[in-house]
Amino acid sequence: MHRTDRIGWLRAAVLGANDGIVSTASLVVGVASSQAASSEILVAGMAGLVAGAMSMAAGEYVSVSSQSDTEQADLARERKELASDHIGEKRELTAIYVQRGLDEALAEQVASQLMAHDALATHARDELGISELTTARPLQAALASAATFAVGAAMPLLIAITVPSQALIPVVMGTSVVFLALLGGVSAYVGGAPVLKASLRVTFWGVLAMALTAGVGALFGTRV
Repeated sequence: MHRTDRIGWLRAAVLGANDGIVSTASLVVGVASSQAASSEILVAGMAGLVAGAMSMAAGEYVSVSSQSDTEQADLARERKELASDHIGEKRELTAIYVQRGLDEALAEQVASQLMAHDALATHARDELGISELTTARPLQAALASAATFAVGAAMPLLIAITVPSQALIPVVMGTSVVFLALLGGVSAYVGGAPVLKASLRVTFWGVLAMALTAGVGALFGTRV
């Protein structure tokens, strides 16, 4: 069972959840390091959750829409070329199959049969690298990213609400590391990738971000 069909939403979901945990935990730790009051820490965290979720949704939608626009422009161009120079497009497809290892006679036969079935889809897949499984879906990416960002951001924020202020920084950092490790493991499992490697990778960058933000908060002591 292959997992290529999950690439679009899984990438957006992992990005959103990871960003939600890291950015909110870093924000909470950074503000707490500046000796801010508990109410100020919570306000900063809530503002970060809302702003981050909306930013992720907008960013994903715009960026994936740009990808989709490019794909549609390439498909439109390919459609025109098929209409104006069908033979030339067949030669082009034959050359692609020859390059992939078929002899010329078989490559030409394959190109002819596939183009007779669906010329545009064949050229989209084998010439442009565009398929139904990997095509850009802006709305799906935006919703997945925003929703998982909010869930990820809520985790360190709930911890910050429930723990005493004197223990806030180590507890938020520690639990966020656990959340990140779980996120890396689950996303790797869903995508069929090595679990340990993904967990370590996600955790490393999260710890680095929180440590740097805590350092900035302690250094400048800026109250929000």
